[in-house]
Amino acid sequence: MSFKIIVVGTSLGGLLALKKMLENIPEDIGVPIAIVQHRHPDSRDTTLRDFLQQYTALSVREVEDKDKIQPGYVYLTPADYHLLVEPGHFALSIDKPVCYARPSIDVLFESAADVYGKQVIGVILTGANEDGSRGLQAIKVRGGITIVQEPTTAECAVMPKAAIAAVTCVDWILPLEEIALVLAKLCDSIGK
Repeated sequence: MSFKIIVVGTSLGGLLALKKMLENIPEDIGVPIAIVQHRHPDSRDTTLRDFLQQYTALSVREVEDKDKIQPGYVYLTPADYHLLVEPGHFALSIDKPVCYARPSIDVLFESAADVYGKQVIGVILTGANEDGSRGLQAIKVRGGITIVQEPTTAECAVMPKAAIAAVTCVDWILPLEEIALVLAKLCDSIGK
């Protein structure tokens, strides 16, 4: 069995957390990474993409509707859109906010779990609300792998604590510095 996608959710403190995680992910990881970073609905420039691109050899791009899901990419959810996983590609939605957020981590995680089941790895990082806890539970229920940043290492522990409380038996609760290492090992263990 191989993994089809890694989904990552973060909010308050996410920029530095994503930087640290991405700079330690090997460029040959072989699994696409999709990220929801809560941000202001009007932030429609390339600042986030440009910032993160400095810290990874993977190609960082903001998703466009119907983009094909491919290894070697870090996909960022555009501001003020929900990102959904469909078989082989992404879809964008302007449905109402979930947990006061659009983009919503829950929407990305639940759709990834629905499409790829046990071939999904879900990661919750630092954040200030409970978005993502329901989606991470959906990944766990469908047999996927769940990883949560150790709350004491998060800039804001609300989101990691909510995810730990919602998910029956999170697979890994890790300091931020160890998350990329575990992701690399999980994806390498599939026998590339």
